[in-house]
Amino acid sequence: MSTEETVEYAPERTPRMHWAQHAPEVYKAMIRLDAAARQGLDPKLYELVKIRASQLNHCALCLDMHTKDALAAGESVQRIVQLSAWEESKHFYTEKELAAIELTEAVTVLTDGFVPDEVYEKAAKHFEEAELAQLIAGIAVINAWNRFGVTTRAVPGHYQAGQHT
Repeated sequence: MSTEETVEYAPERTPRMHWAQHAPEVYKAMIRLDAAARQGLDPKLYELVKIRASQLNHCALCLDMHTKDALAAGESVQRIVQLSAWEESKHFYTEKELAAIELTEAVTVLTDGFVPDEVYEKAAKHFEEAELAQLIAGIAVINAWNRFGVTTRAVPGHYQAGQHT
């Protein structure tokens, strides 16, 4: 007798649309913008930023994608898991990473107001100006991707690490 239990998961939802098929030039421009934004940034740090913004924006597709890419880049499961509670888990991250994560939150959640001076100044202490400009661009780009994903209800679970790099 088998004691294995069959687990029945909820059905996969259908996306509202495959926007890249209907706006291919925008999609290609976003790919180029993403490639330009990542230049000069540590790949693991950039994936942490993408994951944190995607958590805040509830973008399941981007969480799936960037978690897999972070793991492939050598990021640890523990640091990825703790990212949603980074303020209580600061000891898992460097001061530079914390500054990037905090800036990501401030830029992503603009409904709370402007990016506070102290958040920006902390990031400016840890990043040279050119690198900080790239980081800001990267945060803006992942927020745009999140908005495409969330609006069209892009379906997670099918991405393979490195598929879009």
